[in-house]
Amino acid sequence: MRPRRFSRRRWLITALLAAPGVVVADAIGLEPKWVKTRQVRLGNAKPTHRVVHFTDVHHKGDRAYLQGVVKKINALSPDFVCFTGDIIEETPHLGEALGLFAGIKSPVYGVPGNHDYWSKAPFDGIAKCFAGTGGAWLLDQQQVTADGKYSIIGATCLSSKQPPLKINPATRNIFLMHYPAWIKQLGGRSYDLILAGHSHGGQVYFPFFGAIIVPFGVEQYVRGLFQTDAGPLYVNPGIGWFPVPIRFNCRPEITVFDI
Repeated sequence: MRPRRFSRRRWLITALLAAPGVVVADAIGLEPKWVKTRQVRLGNAKPTHRVVHFTDVHHKGDRAYLQGVVKKINALSPDFVCFTGDIIEETPHLGEALGLFAGIKSPVYGVPGNHDYWSKAPFDGIAKCFAGTGGAWLLDQQQVTADGKYSIIGATCLSSKQPPLKINPATRNIFLMHYPAWIKQLGGRSYDLILAGHSHGGQVYFPFFGAIIVPFGVEQYVRGLFQTDAGPLYVNPGIGWFPVPIRFNCRPEITVFDI
């Protein structure tokens, strides 16, 4: 008997029927822990510093996953690391998360996110951990890096109406905040780089449509690089997930800036 031909029409129907299953398998079984490293070059001059940005860990006890993230960060050998909020959702996981954060071999500068407040995480322990790396937990504060080249300015996410801290004219200035939409509150100040998180990149991001749902405090700044009046804003899709472990076309990300 001659084998039956698999017509183009039949192939197309089969592919369409299979597509939802492939999408679901990707969104649940693959992407939530498939961390990518994205490199972003700012300016045309020869880079002098490497900065790594990660955010929204939402650590829930998956030690191996967060340990892998820390290993990837260390392999990049950054001059310093920036974190823009949401270490945990529940305080029982804070000790383990901070123990892993302490393994980052570069200074870590960070700010809190809404879940860090909602969980009532003790900030003194977080501050001690970040200081132990050579960095700082910045609550509407700023700190100059050890080489004197950068001022890292960190805002809490308590009020968008709070005036931003002054820019240090003797250094480059990096502004850390949790909610990306607060870029509109930075007035006429101009930063060399602004970093934010919170959005998770939408977690589910369809081509030609975009994110299905984004949380408050995001607006149009869902993910990626935006040129704003206050300077270049980068919104990182985050490492963890909330409220469900699903990601589609929106892998967790570690971002590398060569500046």
